[in-house]
Amino acid sequence: MSSELVWAIIRNNSSYLVKRDGLQFSREPGNLMNINSFKYSGLANKKAIGVSAGEGGVVLSLKAKGSRARKPAKANTKILLKKDFRRNAKVIIANTDGNHYRADLKAAALARLSAVSKSLKPKAGIKKSKAKKSAKK
Repeated sequence: MSSELVWAIIRNNSSYLVKRDGLQFSREPGNLMNINSFKYSGLANKKAIGVSAGEGGVVLSLKAKGSRARKPAKANTKILLKKDFRRNAKVIIANTDGNHYRADLKAAALARLSAVSKSLKPKAGIKKSKAKKSAKK
């Protein structure tokens, strides 16, 4: 099916669709901005990018193209990004803009990487001070 036909079907009726305060959001995988629009849809587009938190780091998922697209078990490519933010950003840029794979989503993917990386950092808490022992004489 064409991308436009899939979008026409799922645009108003989808289990991922969330309507709140007159706005439409989407929880579908591969939707970087969680906005219900054709540009960001992970289901309607043949090429989709997803950035999410995973065990051990950030997971970059790409929707397959070519002959692998017809094999659901092998349809998605997942890349685990374990390094620091700058190197992870280079991997995302190389897989979007450098690989001619949805270059229009590069900024959204980097923004999502920033948010996910920030959420994975351990929070700096209040350090507990050691109780002073009072010396009795």
